[in-house]
Amino acid sequence: MLLVYYYYRLQYPPRRRWLLLFFVVGVISGFVALGLSWVLETLANSIVNWHRITKTLAGVALRQLVAVGPIEEGCKLAGVFFPILYLQRRYRVRPSTLFLYAIAVGLGFTAEENWIYISHGTASIIDRLIGTPVHAMFAAPWGYGLAIYLTTQFRLFRYRRDILFAWLNSVFCHALVNFLSSAWRYPIPWHFLGYGLFPFFLWMFWRLEGFWRKVQRKRPIILISGRKPQQRFWRRLLVVCVLLLGGNGIFGLFLLVKAISPMRPSVLLYPDVFSVVVSRLLLNLMLGLLAWGIYRYLRRR
Repeated sequence: MLLVYYYYRLQYPPRRRWLLLFFVVGVISGFVALGLSWVLETLANSIVNWHRITKTLAGVALRQLVAVGPIEEGCKLAGVFFPILYLQRRYRVRPSTLFLYAIAVGLGFTAEENWIYISHGTASIIDRLIGTPVHAMFAAPWGYGLAIYLTTQFRLFRYRRDILFAWLNSVFCHALVNFLSSAWRYPIPWHFLGYGLFPFFLWMFWRLEGFWRKVQRKRPIILISGRKPQQRFWRRLLVVCVLLLGGNGIFGLFLLVKAISPMRPSVLLYPDVFSVVVSRLLLNLMLGLLAWGIYRYLRRR
């Protein structure tokens, strides 16, 4: 559904069979990343007690930075780069098309990951719905850099350097998301780091949409402006409020759905359960509406 959504937003969409091919490449890259991760962790465990190290919060961060992030983002990047080299020799590929292929590979990677998690019973469908768009959002920086590099007549060194920095940015964001999602398993105060997850999701989605507009040569949406430093500081503060309120409003709705999904419909009609559900629903909707109101205020300014 997400792939179709972005496909129909392009003015000149590519052939559907190529889009499906890149989606399948994303699925294959997911299996390759799974195999490489297993080999690396087996090797690391033979040298040090890797499994014990990665049970700590610092170990989780280390594993995400040196193993999970580089391997998964590297496999996705390779899944876009090598097929595009072939296509560029036969067709003229637009930057927007190439960026869409990066999104397709990211969503194919997610499809493989979702199947692994759900078939092994290690995550619920609600959990995987939350994580469905993240691999496409991770791919946005290097997907944009690759789109500009491969469609530019003069492939300067600085463009290749920009792709490297964009890929490192994706690796860091990937590691940070997994780290924040793991924080819930640890005691207070580390537990509260999890509240930064959905605001960060919201920011990554905003960044993806920004790159999407740039590759189509559309004007960016400006939220932070103003001639005086005080005005710019105030609007930056409002943007942070939008992310915190909106992100945790969405997070609260997902938590509510996750809590009530195992219940029988008749249980939801009990007065105590019904009042809790309605109060949580209204609270999170109010947070979302407040964030939307601040966003509209910034757009008008």
